[in-house]
Amino acid sequence: MKKAVLALAVLALPLAGCGVTAPLKPQAGKDLPVAPLGRDTRPTSDELLKLRPQAAPERTVELRSKSEDRADDPYDLPPEG
Repeated sequence: MKKAVLALAVLALPLAGCGVTAPLKPQAGKDLPVAPLGRDTRPTSDELLKLRPQAAPERTVELRSKSEDRADDPYDLPPEG
C-alpha cells in the first residue's frame, strides 16, 4: 500500500509543475468585464489580477517579542448577578 502511494506521488510530481506561462486572454466569444463607472477603458487581465491593498494589507505594527503587563481596562467588568 505504501509503495502504491509513493509511486503515485512520484508520478504526480511532474504534473504539479505543469502550467501555461502565456498571458491570460478571455475565452473565445467572451469579453473582459465592462469598464467600471467613471473609467473610459476596460481593465486588462493583469490589472484584474493585481491585489488591492485591502486584499493584502501591509503589516503596520511590530510583533511583540516578549510579554508585557496589560494596562488597566475600565470596561473589563465582572458579569452582573
